[in-house]
Amino acid sequence: MFSVENRLHCKVKPVKVVVKIIAAVFVFLLYAGAVHSEQTADFVLVIKSESRLYLIHKGVEFASFKVVFGSNPKGHKQQQGDERTPEGFYTLDYKNPNSSYYKSIHISYPNAKDFESARKRGVNPGGAIMIHGQRNGYEGLSIFAQLFNWTNGCIALTNRDMDVVWQSVNPGTPIEIRP
Repeated sequence: MFSVENRLHCKVKPVKVVVKIIAAVFVFLLYAGAVHSEQTADFVLVIKSESRLYLIHKGVEFASFKVVFGSNPKGHKQQQGDERTPEGFYTLDYKNPNSSYYKSIHISYPNAKDFESARKRGVNPGGAIMIHGQRNGYEGLSIFAQLFNWTNGCIALTNRDMDVVWQSVNPGTPIEIRP
């Protein structure tokens, strides 16, 4: 037989359990975020068909992010203005903390093969291909901007994801961009 006092006491216990579970999840997420930010990638893999960027250390993926590409994403970048994201092996060769977008890391496109291909076709291969966050001043729109391909050939992430990539990648890190 339950008295009013016992019923109230029983109702308090589930609330305490829920609070403890929420606190444990919060601590776990903080720790997981700290682990991500302390890892250094020795390789970056982008798979365009999956819209994913993977940070890899010693052959093991330690982080993965949703990304978007140029508005014409299928196929390898052929020339300036085609709004394609290049495919192949490149290097992340420098960081720009003061770009028009929230942080940017330059991809070494075009490489020698890209230059030669463009030369044979009589076109400019283009350049200035970056991994970057959202356009400065438009951060609030990232929830929508990450739903479709909108760049001119760059690889875009949310600013929060870009912070992790920025901390995890040093200039000179190789990147492979696959279809």
